Amino acid sequence: MKSFFILISLFISSSVLAAKLPLEKLRLPVGFKVSVWAQVPGARSLAQAPDGRVFVGTRGGDKVYVVENGKAQVLAEGLDTPNGVAYRDGKLYVAEISQILEFDVSKKITAPLKPVRVLAQKFPSDTHHGWKFIRFGPDGKLYVPVGANCNICDPGKEYARIYRIDVNGTSKEEVAQGVRNTVGFDFHPVTKELWFTENGRDWMGDDRPPCELNRLTKVGENFGFPVCHGKDILDPEFGKGKSCKDFTAPVVELRAHVAPLGMRFYTGSMFPQNYRNSIILAEHGSWNRSTPQGYRLTFVQLNGANVEKVEAFADGWLQGDSAWGRPVDVEVYKDGSLLVSDDKAGVIYRITYQGK
Repeated sequence: MKSFFILISLFISSSVLAAKLPLEKLRLPVGFKVSVWAQVPGARSLAQAPDGRVFVGTRGGDKVYVVENGKAQVLAEGLDTPNGVAYRDGKLYVAEISQILEFDVSKKITAPLKPVRVLAQKFPSDTHHGWKFIRFGPDGKLYVPVGANCNICDPGKEYARIYRIDVNGTSKEEVAQGVRNTVGFDFHPVTKELWFTENGRDWMGDDRPPCELNRLTKVGENFGFPVCHGKDILDPEFGKGKSCKDFTAPVVELRAHVAPLGMRFYTGSMFPQNYRNSIILAEHGSWNRSTPQGYRLTFVQLNGANVEKVEAFADGWLQGDSAWGRPVDVEVYKDGSLLVSDDKAGVIYRITYQGK
């Protein structure tokens, strides 16, 4: 009965909130439309089951939610920064800061669940960049990043890396290093290569260094942190006597401090053909730039692995120096529309295409 009232409350609040949010301020390409799909407090990372249920992690709270047909309810609570969620074979994997929990979600969820187990692999307990985005790769392994435990430092052997683990065993393999902090990645639908966003360091000025979109072409690549930022900016402290040519350069240099988080290759059939197998990513927005920027969705059009253009896809959450929303993650919904989480407004939007 308690879960029923929570569900009804969320539904009513969502309807009220939808009427209050200034969706008319959002600018999208011609033919696209945005609406509020569900209310989820602090909505962060998204994962989807084949039946269309969407699982939602949070960073500021202790809860994970499940959304079905636009209605949200609590799936689990009392967790430690459960930002990352990943679904596979009737199981939901939730990333806390230092460990990953497994939940059985094969049946309809009527009340908050308890984890059926904690995975054997452990991760650092540092809270600085400690929240995680997780996602299964085409190899069946779960990919788990560990951010640098600082703004800029020599992070040591455990940090600024991306790992992959076997959820049915104890394997833990490092696949990339020199990654300051990634909170969003996806695998190319054709090449199966890992692409990921990366947040650039702070306190080098309003316009330096760039945030990044990266591509992993082989296990073990080093993406430069803390020595090199962007394609050719040596760190004033850790870059002395070094060369950026010794590291893998980003595919795209994004604007400084935009905080790119979730990204997905668009694999649906609703959007125009030029979106197919290209990237839509969420810029969460700057927190310490003198003039804020970010707070938008960005479209990176690809031809294979080659970038053809980078442009705003959905913009308008930032009005002047004030933001009424902050996009976090994106997910291609089962009908080909795009779901977008917003941890500031506490909603998930749905973007559809109705043009020719």
